[in-house]
Amino acid sequence: MFGEMIRDNMPSPNAASPLGTRPYLKSVLRNVIVNAQVGLHPWELYPERPTRLCVNVEMFAWLHGAKAHDKDLYIDYDPVRNAIITWPERPHTPLLETLARELVEVCFANPLVDAIRISITKLDIFNEADGAGIEICGERSELLPAGNVNRKNYDQSRSE
Repeated sequence: MFGEMIRDNMPSPNAASPLGTRPYLKSVLRNVIVNAQVGLHPWELYPERPTRLCVNVEMFAWLHGAKAHDKDLYIDYDPVRNAIITWPERPHTPLLETLARELVEVCFANPLVDAIRISITKLDIFNEADGAGIEICGERSELLPAGNVNRKNYDQSRSE
């Protein structure tokens, strides 16, 4: 049931979205379930009772100019997955927004990524809800400070 609920609630980036209607390539990580020490509620502060999270990440590359015809164009989701699966070992984090902002930086470390949508949902947090969480959605220029990573640096870091 929960998997269906999440899948059904993942909006298209073209449906009343700040991402607009331009053509894109999208790479996704869907319904990644991970435990983490996160939250402000008193019951979330006990290390022996981690919070179960569901993470969804969508990374978009606009298909314009040379990108539109690049047969080798792909967005690698492994760095994002690798970041998420470290969360069980990290110290307590008060806010989901902190985790999401860190994922924004991981996503945009890839210079091919032009926009992202990230949602993090706390599962089992309230008896009357399937989950409670946050979503960040936007383009690189809106979500990152100036001085974004360049392609040369990214390619070098991936080959190490």
